[in-house]
Amino acid sequence: MPDQPRQLALDLPVAPRFGSEDFLVSPSNEGAYARIEAWPDWPDRVLVLTGPPGSGKSHLAAIFAERSGAVTVPVAAVTAEAVPELARADALVIEDADRADGRDEAALFHLLNLARERGLSVVVTASRPVEAWGLSVPDLRSRLRLAPGIGVAPPDEALLKVVLVKLFLDRQLVVDTSVVDALALRLDRSLARARDVVALLDREGLSRRRRITRPLALATLAALEGAEEGAYDEADNV
Repeated sequence: MPDQPRQLALDLPVAPRFGSEDFLVSPSNEGAYARIEAWPDWPDRVLVLTGPPGSGKSHLAAIFAERSGAVTVPVAAVTAEAVPELARADALVIEDADRADGRDEAALFHLLNLARERGLSVVVTASRPVEAWGLSVPDLRSRLRLAPGIGVAPPDEALLKVVLVKLFLDRQLVVDTSVVDALALRLDRSLARARDVVALLDREGLSRRRRITRPLALATLAALEGAEEGAYDEADNV
């Protein structure tokens, strides 16, 4: 029997929502969420927020930015020329501060000093603890080590299930609980990964004109992982 013709799947992005009402609290992130909720009643003006990619720290930083009116910039945008303008903001979010590529440590130290002098609240996000950033400016390293820090753990299975249900509903997709259970069991513990897989399943279901079933979900996930492994192998051979 010939395969059914596949329908053209239009790639219409569903932008992730980063409002406070969209953040799902669980044991993996409740400490960090409580700290953000406590603003501006913080013990220090600077908060270092750490967690692996896909753990939700950018969402928490966005909640802080919405409440405080913070300007959000990647650490590479913190340059000597930009510091005076950044220090005039109501508050600041400095993203991915552990990325050494393009990071100006002297400018970052100067900005943190100005922020403290002017009473600005600053959230600094990173994937790793300060000790693992490889900082070469001792004063900056000391300043960040003394700043209060809070970690966000990877989502647990229960949170991942809730996130998957929400992502499917955001796309107006109705799936059986067996689909959610199977994906939560096999997915990397990453909220970003969950978003990517649900988007791919949405396209696959539309193009095949099929419901998203457990077999389709597992086959799609296996194909994605196989393609990624092949890409890694090819990169290793270059």
